[in-house]
Amino acid sequence: MELTLLGTGAPAGLPRSDCPCAVCALARGPQARAATALLVDGALLLDLTPGAALAAARAGHSLVGVRQVLLTHPHDGPAVDLPAGLPTAGRVPDGRVLTLISGHRVRAVPMDHPGTGYEVTAPDGTRLLYLPPQGAPAGLAPAAAPYDMVVADVVGRPDGLARLRAAGAVGPTTDVVAVHLDHDVPGGPELDRRLAAAGARAVPDGTTLIVGEYHAVPDVPRRTLVTGGARSGKSVEAERRLWTFPDVTYVATGGGREGDAEWAERVRLHRDRRPGSWRTEETCDLVPLLTAPGPPLLVDCLSLWLTDALDRAGAWEEETWRNGGESSLRERVAELVAAVRAARRTVVAVTNEVGAGVVPATASGRRFRDELGRLNAAVAAECEQVLLVVAGHPLLLR
Repeated sequence: MELTLLGTGAPAGLPRSDCPCAVCALARGPQARAATALLVDGALLLDLTPGAALAAARAGHSLVGVRQVLLTHPHDGPAVDLPAGLPTAGRVPDGRVLTLISGHRVRAVPMDHPGTGYEVTAPDGTRLLYLPPQGAPAGLAPAAAPYDMVVADVVGRPDGLARLRAAGAVGPTTDVVAVHLDHDVPGGPELDRRLAAAGARAVPDGTTLIVGEYHAVPDVPRRTLVTGGARSGKSVEAERRLWTFPDVTYVATGGGREGDAEWAERVRLHRDRRPGSWRTEETCDLVPLLTAPGPPLLVDCLSLWLTDALDRAGAWEEETWRNGGESSLRERVAELVAAVRAARRTVVAVTNEVGAGVVPATASGRRFRDELGRLNAAVAAECEQVLLVVAGHPLLLR
Protein backbone atom coordinates (compact mmCIF):
# COMPACT_ATOMS: atom_id res chain seq x y z
CA MET A 1 0.00 0.00 0.00
CA GLU A 2 1.37 3.39 -1.03
CA LEU A 3 0.44 6.37 1.11
CA THR A 4 1.07 10.00 0.15
CA LEU A 5 0.58 12.66 2.80
CA LEU A 6 -0.74 15.66 0.88
CA GLY A 7 -0.71 17.61 4.14
CA THR A 8 0.32 16.86 7.73
CA GLY A 9 -0.92 19.91 9.62
CA ALA A 10 -3.89 20.79 11.81
CA PRO A 11 -7.20 21.65 10.11
CA ALA A 12 -6.24 25.35 10.16
CA GLY A 13 -2.79 24.56 8.73
CA LEU A 14 0.59 25.65 10.03
CA PRO A 15 1.32 28.50 10.31
CA ARG A 16 -2.15 29.72 11.15
CA SER A 17 -2.91 32.80 9.13
CA ASP A 18 -4.19 34.79 12.12
CA CYS A 19 -1.72 33.64 14.80
CA PRO A 20 1.23 35.76 16.00
CA CYS A 21 2.84 32.98 18.12
CA ALA A 22 6.54 32.12 17.81
CA VAL A 23 5.89 28.63 16.40
CA CYS A 24 3.72 30.03 13.62
CA ALA A 25 6.28 32.75 12.93
CA LEU A 26 8.97 30.09 12.40
CA ALA A 27 6.81 27.65 10.41
CA ARG A 28 8.23 28.48 7.01
CA GLY A 29 9.54 26.36 4.14
CA PRO A 30 9.63 22.66 5.07
CA GLN A 31 8.18 23.51 8.51
CA ALA A 32 4.95 24.80 6.93
CA ARG A 33 2.14 22.22 6.82
CA ALA A 34 -1.20 22.14 5.01
CA ALA A 35 -4.22 20.49 6.63
CA THR A 36 -3.80 16.72 6.78
CA ALA A 37 -5.03 14.65 3.83
CA LEU A 38 -3.97 11.15 2.74
CA LEU A 39 -3.92 9.64 -0.75
CA VAL A 40 -3.95 5.83 -0.61
CA ASP A 41 -2.75 3.96 -3.73
CA GLY A 42 -4.14 6.76 -5.87
CA ALA A 43 -7.63 5.32 -5.30
CA LEU A 44 -8.73 6.57 -1.86
CA LEU A 45 -8.56 10.11 -0.53
CA LEU A 46 -8.92 10.49 3.24
CA ASP A 47 -9.96 14.07 4.04
CA LEU A 48 -10.45 16.73 1.44
CA THR A 49 -8.51 19.94 1.98
CA PRO A 50 -8.02 23.15 -0.01
CA GLY A 51 -5.57 22.69 -2.86
CA ALA A 52 -5.64 18.87 -2.71
CA ALA A 53 -5.18 18.48 -6.47
CA LEU A 54 -2.22 20.88 -6.50
CA ALA A 55 -0.68 19.17 -3.46
CA ALA A 56 -0.98 15.81 -5.21
CA ALA A 57 0.64 17.21 -8.36
CA ARG A 58 3.54 18.62 -6.33
CA ALA A 59 4.04 15.15 -4.85
CA GLY A 60 4.07 13.60 -8.32
CA HIS A 61 0.57 12.14 -8.16
CA SER A 62 -2.84 12.74 -9.67
CA LEU A 63 -6.33 12.53 -8.22
CA VAL A 64 -7.78 11.22 -11.48
CA GLY A 65 -7.89 7.62 -10.21
CA VAL A 66 -9.57 8.43 -6.87
CA ARG A 67 -12.72 6.34 -6.48
CA GLN A 68 -13.68 7.30 -2.93
CA VAL A 69 -13.31 10.42 -0.78
CA LEU A 70 -13.89 9.95 2.95
CA LEU A 71 -13.94 12.61 5.66
CA THR A 72 -12.79 11.93 9.21
CA HIS A 73 -14.01 15.05 11.02
CA PRO A 74 -16.33 18.04 10.68
CA HIS A 75 -14.65 20.59 8.44
CA ASP A 76 -15.12 24.12 9.76
CA GLY A 77 -14.43 27.29 7.83
CA PRO A 78 -15.09 28.04 4.17
CA ALA A 79 -16.41 25.27 1.93
CA VAL A 80 -13.79 23.23 0.13
CA ASP A 81 -14.28 22.96 -3.62
CA LEU A 82 -14.44 19.39 -4.90
CA PRO A 83 -11.88 18.98 -7.69
CA ALA A 84 -13.45 18.02 -11.03
CA GLY A 85 -13.94 14.31 -11.47
CA LEU A 86 -13.81 13.37 -7.78
CA PRO A 87 -16.75 11.54 -6.18
CA THR A 88 -18.72 13.35 -3.49
CA ALA A 89 -17.00 13.29 -0.10
CA GLY A 90 -18.74 11.41 2.68
CA ARG A 91 -18.31 9.55 5.97
CA VAL A 92 -18.85 5.89 6.77
CA PRO A 93 -21.01 5.14 9.84
CA ASP A 94 -19.11 3.75 12.83
CA GLY A 95 -18.43 0.03 12.54
CA ARG A 96 -19.48 -0.20 8.88
CA VAL A 97 -17.18 -1.70 6.27
CA LEU A 98 -16.78 -0.31 2.76
CA THR A 99 -15.13 -2.32 -0.03
CA LEU A 100 -13.73 -0.27 -2.91
CA ILE A 101 -13.53 -1.37 -6.53
CA SER A 102 -9.75 -1.13 -6.13
CA GLY A 103 -9.88 -4.00 -3.62
CA HIS A 104 -9.26 -1.86 -0.52
CA ARG A 105 -11.40 -2.62 2.52
CA VAL A 106 -12.25 0.36 4.75
CA ARG A 107 -13.72 0.00 8.25
CA ALA A 108 -15.00 3.01 10.19
CA VAL A 109 -13.54 3.12 13.71
CA PRO A 110 -15.56 4.89 16.47
CA MET A 111 -13.84 7.83 18.17
CA ASP A 112 -14.20 9.45 21.59
CA HIS A 113 -14.25 12.85 19.87
CA PRO A 114 -16.41 14.09 16.98
CA GLY A 115 -15.08 12.32 13.93
CA THR A 116 -14.38 8.91 12.42
CA GLY A 117 -11.21 6.88 12.16
CA TYR A 118 -10.55 4.58 9.22
CA GLU A 119 -8.85 1.21 9.13
CA VAL A 120 -7.70 0.52 5.57
CA THR A 121 -6.70 -2.97 4.48
CA ALA A 122 -5.00 -3.19 1.09
CA PRO A 123 -5.39 -6.10 -1.34
CA ASP A 124 -1.93 -7.28 -0.24
CA GLY A 125 -3.09 -7.48 3.40
CA THR A 126 -1.18 -4.49 4.79
CA ARG A 127 -3.16 -2.46 7.32
CA LEU A 128 -3.28 1.29 7.96
CA LEU A 129 -5.12 3.14 10.74
CA TYR A 130 -5.85 6.84 10.24
CA LEU A 131 -7.36 8.89 13.07
CA PRO A 132 -8.87 12.41 12.98
CA PRO A 133 -7.52 15.45 14.84
CA GLN A 134 -7.98 15.26 18.63
CA GLY A 135 -9.41 11.77 18.19
CA ALA A 136 -8.65 8.51 19.99
CA PRO A 137 -10.36 5.15 19.46
CA ALA A 138 -13.33 4.42 21.72
CA GLY A 139 -13.99 0.98 23.20
CA LEU A 140 -10.96 -0.78 21.75
CA ALA A 141 -11.03 -4.57 21.83
CA PRO A 142 -7.74 -6.53 21.95
CA ALA A 143 -6.22 -6.53 18.47
CA ALA A 144 -5.48 -9.75 16.61
CA ALA A 145 -2.30 -8.17 15.24
CA PRO A 146 -0.62 -4.74 15.25
CA TYR A 147 -1.22 -2.33 12.39
CA ASP A 148 1.59 -1.88 9.89
CA MET A 149 1.17 1.90 10.11
CA VAL A 150 -0.77 4.31 12.33
CA VAL A 151 -1.27 7.92 11.20
CA ALA A 152 -2.66 9.94 14.09
CA ASP A 153 -2.66 13.06 16.24
CA VAL A 154 0.22 11.91 18.47
CA VAL A 155 0.93 15.38 19.89
CA GLY A 156 -2.69 16.34 20.61
CA ARG A 157 -3.84 12.93 21.87
CA PRO A 158 -0.87 10.93 23.19
CA ASP A 159 -3.32 8.86 25.26
CA GLY A 160 -4.80 7.58 22.00
CA LEU A 161 -1.47 5.98 21.15
CA ALA A 162 -1.31 4.58 24.69
CA ARG A 163 -4.73 2.95 24.18
CA LEU A 164 -3.60 1.40 20.90
CA ARG A 165 -0.48 0.02 22.58
CA ALA A 166 -2.53 -1.41 25.45
CA ALA A 167 -4.82 -3.19 22.97
CA GLY A 168 -1.90 -4.59 20.96
CA ALA A 169 -2.86 -2.50 17.91
CA VAL A 170 0.54 -0.77 17.98
CA GLY A 171 3.55 -3.03 18.32
CA PRO A 172 7.33 -2.63 18.21
CA THR A 173 7.39 -2.63 14.40
CA THR A 174 4.37 -0.36 13.80
CA ASP A 175 5.34 2.79 11.91
CA VAL A 176 3.64 5.63 13.82
CA VAL A 177 3.42 8.86 11.82
CA ALA A 178 2.25 12.06 13.53
CA VAL A 179 -0.16 14.34 11.63
CA HIS A 180 -2.62 17.15 12.42
CA LEU A 181 0.46 19.02 13.69
CA ASP A 182 -0.38 22.40 15.16
CA HIS A 183 1.50 25.21 16.92
CA ASP A 184 1.54 23.39 20.28
CA VAL A 185 5.09 22.15 19.70
CA PRO A 186 8.01 23.91 18.00
CA GLY A 187 8.94 22.24 14.74
CA GLY A 188 12.29 20.89 13.65
CA PRO A 189 14.54 19.08 16.14
CA GLU A 190 12.23 19.64 19.14
CA LEU A 191 9.27 18.04 17.36
CA ASP A 192 11.45 15.14 16.20
CA ARG A 193 12.79 14.61 19.73
CA ARG A 194 9.35 14.59 21.35
CA LEU A 195 7.94 12.22 18.78
CA ALA A 196 10.96 9.91 19.00
CA ALA A 197 10.33 9.61 22.75
CA ALA A 198 6.86 8.27 21.83
CA GLY A 199 8.22 5.93 19.16
CA ALA A 200 6.75 8.11 16.40
CA ARG A 201 7.98 10.40 13.63
CA ALA A 202 6.83 13.28 11.44
CA VAL A 203 7.40 13.71 7.71
CA PRO A 204 7.09 16.77 5.44
CA ASP A 205 4.02 17.42 3.31
CA GLY A 206 4.13 15.51 0.03
CA THR A 207 6.00 12.50 1.44
CA THR A 208 5.11 9.09 -0.01
CA LEU A 209 5.41 6.09 2.31
CA ILE A 210 5.04 2.38 1.67
CA VAL A 211 2.84 0.80 4.33
CA GLY A 212 4.37 -2.44 5.54
CA GLU A 213 7.83 -1.58 4.24
CA TYR A 214 10.55 -1.85 6.85
CA HIS A 215 11.30 1.42 8.53
CA ALA A 216 13.53 1.93 11.53
CA VAL A 217 11.10 2.81 14.33
CA PRO A 218 12.58 5.56 16.56
CA ASP A 219 14.30 4.06 19.58
CA VAL A 220 12.76 5.11 22.87
CA PRO A 221 15.65 5.66 25.32
CA ARG A 222 15.45 3.01 28.05
CA ARG A 223 16.90 5.28 30.74
CA THR A 224 16.55 9.06 30.76
CA LEU A 225 17.63 11.64 33.32
CA VAL A 226 15.81 15.00 33.28
CA THR A 227 17.45 17.78 35.25
CA GLY A 228 16.81 21.49 35.65
CA GLY A 229 16.15 24.29 38.12
CA ALA A 230 13.03 24.96 40.17
CA ARG A 231 9.89 25.43 38.06
CA SER A 232 11.90 24.88 34.88
CA GLY A 233 9.37 22.38 33.53
CA LYS A 234 11.47 19.26 34.16
CA SER A 235 8.63 17.23 35.72
CA VAL A 236 6.27 18.09 32.85
CA GLU A 237 8.98 17.06 30.38
CA ALA A 238 9.52 13.76 32.19
CA GLU A 239 5.78 13.00 32.27
CA ARG A 240 5.36 13.96 28.63
CA ARG A 241 7.89 11.33 27.61
CA LEU A 242 5.63 8.57 28.95
CA TRP A 243 2.17 9.86 27.97
CA THR A 244 1.96 7.40 25.05
CA PHE A 245 2.56 4.35 27.27
CA PRO A 246 -0.53 2.57 28.66
CA ASP A 247 0.90 1.62 32.07
CA VAL A 248 3.34 3.74 34.04
CA THR A 249 4.45 3.51 37.67
CA TYR A 250 4.98 7.00 39.09
CA VAL A 251 7.35 6.97 42.06
CA ALA A 252 6.90 10.00 44.33
CA THR A 253 9.95 10.18 46.60
CA GLY A 254 8.57 13.17 48.51
CA GLY A 255 5.63 11.34 50.06
CA GLY A 256 3.06 13.25 52.10
CA ARG A 257 3.65 15.95 54.71
CA GLU A 258 0.93 16.09 57.30
CA GLY A 259 -0.35 19.59 57.98
CA ASP A 260 1.56 21.17 55.05
CA ALA A 261 -1.14 22.68 52.79
CA GLU A 262 1.35 24.09 50.29
CA TRP A 263 2.98 20.68 49.80
CA ALA A 264 -0.46 19.04 49.47
CA GLU A 265 -1.30 21.50 46.68
CA ARG A 266 1.95 20.65 44.86
CA VAL A 267 1.11 16.94 45.06
CA ARG A 268 -2.44 17.57 43.81
CA LEU A 269 -1.22 19.49 40.76
CA HIS A 270 1.16 16.68 39.87
CA ARG A 271 -1.59 14.08 40.27
CA ASP A 272 -4.09 16.02 38.17
CA ARG A 273 -1.56 16.29 35.35
CA ARG A 274 -0.93 12.55 35.17
CA PRO A 275 -3.11 10.10 33.18
CA GLY A 276 -5.60 8.23 35.33
CA SER A 277 -4.16 4.86 34.27
CA TRP A 278 -0.81 5.55 35.97
CA ARG A 279 -0.11 3.89 39.31
CA THR A 280 1.57 5.90 42.10
CA GLU A 281 4.12 4.58 44.60
CA GLU A 282 5.21 6.87 47.45
CA THR A 283 8.60 5.50 48.47
CA CYS A 284 12.34 6.16 48.53
CA ASP A 285 13.11 2.45 48.26
CA LEU A 286 13.98 2.62 44.57
CA VAL A 287 16.29 -0.37 44.14
CA PRO A 288 13.55 -3.07 44.17
CA LEU A 289 11.47 -1.07 41.69
CA LEU A 290 14.38 -0.48 39.33
CA THR A 291 15.52 -4.09 39.30
CA ALA A 292 12.05 -5.66 38.97
CA PRO A 293 10.41 -6.13 35.55
CA GLY A 294 7.38 -4.02 34.80
CA PRO A 295 5.96 -1.03 32.96
CA PRO A 296 7.87 2.25 32.55
CA LEU A 297 8.99 3.87 35.79
CA LEU A 298 8.97 7.63 36.42
CA VAL A 299 10.98 8.69 39.48
CA ASP A 300 10.29 12.21 40.73
CA CYS A 301 12.70 13.08 42.12
CA LEU A 302 16.29 12.09 43.01
CA SER A 303 16.78 15.29 45.02
CA LEU A 304 14.17 14.20 47.57
CA TRP A 305 15.57 10.67 47.48
CA LEU A 306 18.96 12.13 48.44
CA THR A 307 17.39 14.14 51.28
CA ASP A 308 15.96 10.89 52.66
CA ALA A 309 19.30 9.12 52.22
CA LEU A 310 21.13 11.91 54.08
CA ASP A 311 18.53 11.72 56.87
CA ARG A 312 19.03 7.96 57.21
CA ALA A 313 22.79 8.31 57.25
CA GLY A 314 22.62 11.09 59.86
CA ALA A 315 24.77 13.06 57.48
CA TRP A 316 23.59 16.53 58.48
CA GLU A 317 25.74 16.48 61.64
CA GLU A 318 29.48 16.83 61.11
CA GLU A 319 30.42 14.28 63.73
CA THR A 320 28.03 11.64 62.37
CA TRP A 321 29.22 12.39 58.85
CA ARG A 322 32.82 11.70 59.81
CA ASN A 323 31.99 8.62 61.89
CA GLY A 324 30.25 6.42 59.34
CA GLY A 325 27.66 8.79 57.81
CA GLU A 326 29.67 9.45 54.66
CA SER A 327 30.46 5.79 54.01
CA SER A 328 26.81 4.86 54.65
CA LEU A 329 25.62 7.42 52.10
CA ARG A 330 28.23 6.35 49.53
CA GLU A 331 27.06 2.76 49.91
CA ARG A 332 23.41 3.65 49.38
CA VAL A 333 24.19 5.83 46.34
CA ALA A 334 26.28 3.02 44.84
CA GLU A 335 23.33 0.61 45.26
CA LEU A 336 21.02 3.05 43.49
CA VAL A 337 23.43 3.64 40.60
CA ALA A 338 23.96 -0.12 40.20
CA ALA A 339 20.17 -0.58 40.08
CA VAL A 340 19.85 2.05 37.36
CA ARG A 341 22.56 0.25 35.40
CA ALA A 342 20.79 -3.09 35.80
CA ALA A 343 17.29 -1.78 35.01
CA ARG A 344 15.56 -3.55 32.12
CA ARG A 345 12.39 -1.48 32.20
CA THR A 346 12.03 2.05 30.78
CA VAL A 347 13.10 4.57 33.43
CA VAL A 348 12.71 8.35 33.45
CA ALA A 349 14.22 10.05 36.51
CA VAL A 350 13.89 13.71 37.52
CA THR A 351 16.47 15.62 39.50
CA ASN A 352 17.46 19.21 40.32
CA GLU A 353 20.39 21.40 39.37
CA VAL A 354 21.42 23.20 42.55
CA GLY A 355 25.07 24.07 42.01
CA ALA A 356 24.70 27.02 39.65
CA GLY A 357 23.86 29.65 42.28
CA VAL A 358 25.57 31.07 45.32
CA VAL A 359 27.53 28.84 47.68
CA PRO A 360 25.22 27.77 50.55
CA ALA A 361 25.96 29.49 53.85
CA THR A 362 25.82 26.32 55.96
CA ALA A 363 27.93 23.17 55.96
CA SER A 364 24.81 20.99 55.59
CA GLY A 365 23.65 23.06 52.61
CA ARG A 366 27.03 22.72 50.94
CA ARG A 367 27.01 18.99 51.65
CA PHE A 368 23.61 18.56 50.01
CA ARG A 369 24.69 20.58 46.97
CA ASP A 370 27.91 18.57 46.56
CA GLU A 371 26.28 15.17 47.07
CA LEU A 372 23.46 15.94 44.66
CA GLY A 373 25.99 16.98 42.02
CA ARG A 374 27.83 13.67 42.50
CA LEU A 375 24.58 11.68 42.42
CA ASN A 376 23.39 13.41 39.23
CA ALA A 377 26.68 12.73 37.48
CA ALA A 378 26.68 9.06 38.51
CA VAL A 379 23.08 8.44 37.40
CA ALA A 380 23.58 10.40 34.17
CA ALA A 381 26.50 8.13 33.30
CA GLU A 382 24.09 5.17 33.32
CA CYS A 383 21.42 6.83 31.15
CA GLU A 384 21.14 6.70 27.38
CA GLN A 385 19.65 10.20 27.33
CA VAL A 386 20.20 13.25 29.56
CA LEU A 387 18.11 16.42 29.28
CA LEU A 388 18.58 19.84 30.87
CA VAL A 389 15.35 21.86 31.04
CA VAL A 390 15.73 25.65 31.05
CA ALA A 391 12.69 27.98 31.02
CA GLY A 392 10.50 25.13 29.78
CA HIS A 393 12.88 24.25 26.93
CA PRO A 394 14.66 20.86 27.06
CA LEU A 395 18.27 20.82 25.90
CA LEU A 396 19.64 17.46 24.86
CA LEU A 397 22.94 16.87 26.68
CA ARG A 398 23.25 13.28 25.50
